[in-house]
Amino acid sequence: MVQAEINKNEWTQVIEPTEGIFNFNLRELWRYRDLILLFVRRDFISVYKQTILGPLWHFLQPLFATAVYTIFISIVKVPTDEIPRILFILTGVVLWNYFSSCLTKTSNTFIGNAHIFGKVYFPRLVIPISVIVSNLMSFFIQCLLLIPFLIYYHNNIHPTIYLLAIPFVILLLAMMGLGLGILVSSLTIKYRDLSYLIAFGVQLMMYATPVIYPLSLIPARFKSIAMLNPLSPVVEMFRYALLGRGTFSLEAILYSSTFAIVLLVIGILMFRRVENSFMDTI
Repeated sequence: MVQAEINKNEWTQVIEPTEGIFNFNLRELWRYRDLILLFVRRDFISVYKQTILGPLWHFLQPLFATAVYTIFISIVKVPTDEIPRILFILTGVVLWNYFSSCLTKTSNTFIGNAHIFGKVYFPRLVIPISVIVSNLMSFFIQCLLLIPFLIYYHNNIHPTIYLLAIPFVILLLAMMGLGLGILVSSLTIKYRDLSYLIAFGVQLMMYATPVIYPLSLIPARFKSIAMLNPLSPVVEMFRYALLGRGTFSLEAILYSSTFAIVLLVIGILMFRRVENSFMDTI
């Protein structure tokens, strides 16, 4: 009888404060994987809820952007490394959309979800991770746009063995978007100005990355500076793998990989530092 009473009053879960910012507690994140999937479903469905075209916007947005940029580079006669202009732009736009969406949405993690964080406990990294996954679904949908263009221009492209490395390219973009996004999110708790600058900053980053122009267009004396942008080798590798054209080197990809890992670690450390006290600040 006494034993039954003890078992009845036992807790099924004990929530304790984390010890140190270096305790990432990945096991706890795995335990909340169902919640991550729930947030992914919420993000994916709610974005186009009560819209006429609904999920079609996944296709229309990159198509509109591609059409505008294609007209622009046709007028100013920007070279595209002998790749058909619309295919050149579309590959860059689809890839950039994934990175920019990951960055802008995760940068709003604390402020945009304060009403949830203040009511119930769960690992705060659940929300930015769910954003990365839901954007990945949108990325795969947008990649379907590439298929008819790849078929139509099959004589003008030469896919390489590096097609097998495309998942690695996507992983690098996800790490950079997540790392920079949660870093900005942690800083916006005290410095709200960053939330207004992030959209402008993303636009500037796009023009500093070979999305609508090839890296070969940059003069040789400035190319080393352009390669300091860790996104440049990633975009070029994606085009090289898919189309057989582009400025690609393993050294540049190693640099981008190192940058992505360091950025993600710094972002998580900053995130962990502020997650327990941000409600008092907001």
